[in-house]
Amino acid sequence: MDRHDVSETVTAENLAQLHQEDLKIQHQFKCRGFTYWFDGKRKTAFCLIEAPDAKAIYEMHKLAHGQVPHTVIEVEPSIVESFLGRIEDPEKAQNTSLNIINDPAFRAIMAISLDFLPFTPNESSPFKSSLQEYNQAVLKLLIEYEGSAVKQTGSHFLVSFKSVSNAVHAALDIRQLFNQFRENSNNDKLLLKIGLSTGVPVTEKKAFFEDAVKLAERMCLIVNEGIAISSEVKELYSSENLNALPQGEISFLTQADEKFLTTLMECIESSWRDSNLNLDDFCKTLGCSKSQLYRKITLLTGKSPNEFIRDYRLINALALLNKNTGNVSEIAYETGFSSPSYFSKCFQKRYDHLPSDYLTAK
Repeated sequence: MDRHDVSETVTAENLAQLHQEDLKIQHQFKCRGFTYWFDGKRKTAFCLIEAPDAKAIYEMHKLAHGQVPHTVIEVEPSIVESFLGRIEDPEKAQNTSLNIINDPAFRAIMAISLDFLPFTPNESSPFKSSLQEYNQAVLKLLIEYEGSAVKQTGSHFLVSFKSVSNAVHAALDIRQLFNQFRENSNNDKLLLKIGLSTGVPVTEKKAFFEDAVKLAERMCLIVNEGIAISSEVKELYSSENLNALPQGEISFLTQADEKFLTTLMECIESSWRDSNLNLDDFCKTLGCSKSQLYRKITLLTGKSPNEFIRDYRLINALALLNKNTGNVSEIAYETGFSSPSYFSKCFQKRYDHLPSDYLTAK
């Protein structure tokens, strides 16, 4: 898929004409143009093309009309369809010679996570049945709000929405659904976390919707419980609705928060396995003092820097335990803990079980 940043004068009809010019000569470059998306508001266009390499796409566009793309990335058709809803031209919407497509690829991206604190490694059948019913209810609700479940792993969902308003309303309804599930389960330690961002499929990054997905998942990670939304989600929702967003249940990130979160997580993701990780390195990367780092992370996550890093390691350790990738000692060192005993102590404090007991129960 490629991305074109077009001028203010370009219209959907112009894009339809350029698309036809591509189709006329695509065979010369062993290309096949499937479809495109055009966002008249943001002046971006995205073409889905089967090609031997990126160079063929550049050369085809150059010969057809001279409008070469700014970025090209490799994508899987199934992933494109799950995010954007189609991989071919839609049926002609207007009675014109051209099939004018005025369909933006801009999407609201939602990450949903259900955490179990504490949990039983081998949950009872009644709870499993109740959890399955909850997951099915979430999927049904997403369909009602025209959301597409891009990915589901257990009770963790990644969802794409065309409408920001639908995404916010879906998040609020999922919250109500979760409250009923938690009450019926008689477990007030169950936690629901939702992160909601916006974005386009191709940026300067290599992965599809990478910026939007990472921000949504990172917000989902840092929020203690409830719903966290990006500054753009808040702005777009306010422009589309007369009613204000409900306070209390939703956390609002500013652009400064998002920038700090992105830099912080990039730093953690590159160094969390190192048991000698030093907060001075974070301060240098983030350009702040230790007191500023403490204040910013505490305000954003509700945890101190050390607590946040520890919990991040524990989440990854739990994932490795679920995959049976090693014994307790191996996983302790792999996830940055200084010793297996300290890892076991931290794990038990967070999850109410020793990691050795968890492995045995599995």
